[in-house]
Amino acid sequence: MGEAKEKLLGKTPAELRDVCEAEGLKPFAAKQIAHWLYVKRATEISEMTDLPKAARERLSQRYRVGREAPVAETRSMDGTAKYLFPGAGGLEVEAVMIPDKERATLCVSSQAGCKMGCRFCMTGRQGFHGNLDAGAIINQVLSVPESEELTNIVFMGMGEPTDNLSAVLKAIEILTAPWGLGWSPKRITVSTIGNLPGLQRLLEETKVHIAVSIHSPFSDERAGLMPVERAWPAKKIVDLLRNYDFAHQRRLSMEYIMWRGINDDLRHAEALARLLKGTDARVNLIRFHRIPDFEGGPAEQERMEAFRDRLNALGVTATIRASRGEDIAAACGMLAGKDKGEEQQ
Repeated sequence: MGEAKEKLLGKTPAELRDVCEAEGLKPFAAKQIAHWLYVKRATEISEMTDLPKAARERLSQRYRVGREAPVAETRSMDGTAKYLFPGAGGLEVEAVMIPDKERATLCVSSQAGCKMGCRFCMTGRQGFHGNLDAGAIINQVLSVPESEELTNIVFMGMGEPTDNLSAVLKAIEILTAPWGLGWSPKRITVSTIGNLPGLQRLLEETKVHIAVSIHSPFSDERAGLMPVERAWPAKKIVDLLRNYDFAHQRRLSMEYIMWRGINDDLRHAEALARLLKGTDARVNLIRFHRIPDFEGGPAEQERMEAFRDRLNALGVTATIRASRGEDIAAACGMLAGKDKGEEQQ
C-alpha cells in the first residue's frame, strides 16, 4: 500500500507556506490554499482553480484536503442532531448541533474518549483513545449539514479541551483568524474541568468564553465525583479566574449538574455563592441525564428552582439550562462515541 496522504485541513498559512516551498510553489500560494480550505470550503485539491493545474496535480500526489463527512447521524424529537465522525484509536467521536430560535450551536469534540474519569460521564467511561488534531476539530465545524448556519461553537463534546490544548488553540486560531473562518471569539466557548496550567494558557492566549465544571462547592464531595479535584481544586481554579476580566470581553460560566440528595440543597447553593464571591461567574444548573451504573438520580425541578433562586438572592446569576437531545444520547454527559472493536451484532 502507498503512504497515506497528509491532510491540509488544520494547517495555518505558515505551515502551508512550508508545503508550498516543498512542492515548488510560490509562497503566496499558501494564502490561496488557506482561502480554499476555510473560506470557500473546498473538499478536493482539484477545486483550487486559481492554482496552476500542474501545481494542483503535484499537491494531490502527497496531500489531500482532509474533509470527512459524518459516518452516522441521529436526530432528536426536539431538533437536536448528533453526528458521528472518524476519531482516534478505534473510537469515533460525536458532534451535536443544537438549534434554538435564531441560534445554531455546534458542540464539538477535542478527544476520542477522555482521561479525566468523571464518574457521571459516559465519555470518561470509554477511557482515552487519542487526541484529535486541529483538522479533525475543524472538520466537525465544516462538515455538519448545518455548517453554513452555525452561530456558536462550544468545546463541550468528547474529551477535555485543556488536555489537548495545542490542537484546541490551533482550531480556535483557524476559527477566528481573518484568513480562516473569521469568527468573533465571542461566538466560542471552551468548557474545562479546570486543568490549571491549560486554563491559564487558554485565558492568556484567547478571548473565548470559559465554562468550568464545578458540580459541588465542597472539595471532598467534588473529588468523589471528579478525581481531578485532587490535582486542581475548585478553590484554586476560582482563585485563578479572579485575576481576569469577565465583565466585558468574555463570559465566565460555572457548570453545575444537579443530583437528587447529593448536591441540590440550599447548603450547597450558599457554599457555591461563597466560593464564587469576587468573580463575574454565572451558574448554569444542569439536570443530570441518567447513565448506567451511576447511583445518582436527577434533582427534582422544584429543588433546582429553589437552588437557582437562592443563588440569585445571594447575587450570583443562575439559570436552569434546558435539556436537549436526551432521547438520542446527545445531552450533557451522554456522549460515548462508537468503539469499532465492539460493533453491535
